[in-house]
Amino acid sequence: MNWLDEIKWDAQGLVPVIAQEHVSKDVLMLAWMNREALLKTADLGRAVYFSRSRGKLWFKGEESGHVQTVHEIRLDCDNDVILLLVTQQGHEPGIACHTGRHSCFFSVLQNGRWQAVDPVLKDPATIYK
Repeated sequence: MNWLDEIKWDAQGLVPVIAQEHVSKDVLMLAWMNREALLKTADLGRAVYFSRSRGKLWFKGEESGHVQTVHEIRLDCDNDVILLLVTQQGHEPGIACHTGRHSCFFSVLQNGRWQAVDPVLKDPATIYK
């Protein structure tokens, strides 16, 4: 059996992917992959996702330069979620979020409202062309 066949893909042929920083263990982002994206990620050693909004492969960092080098690819116990252990490139600490923050998980529920608690490390207007 091909290792890709062991994954439980959803009805659209996608699987959710969590990117976690290899050293700090910070959870950086959640994205999606199709078979081609996961195969390219495994072959290239860099994160390649499937952009649902654009309907195409998305090489993380192709516009921003914030590439994710992949150290390990893990599959959860139900075979329906991928975990990437990565080194986030670009700006120190690495920026994973399109908002210019280290992590996409920068909002915390406080007193019934979402509060941004992590700083913008770089203005997104200067990151994306």
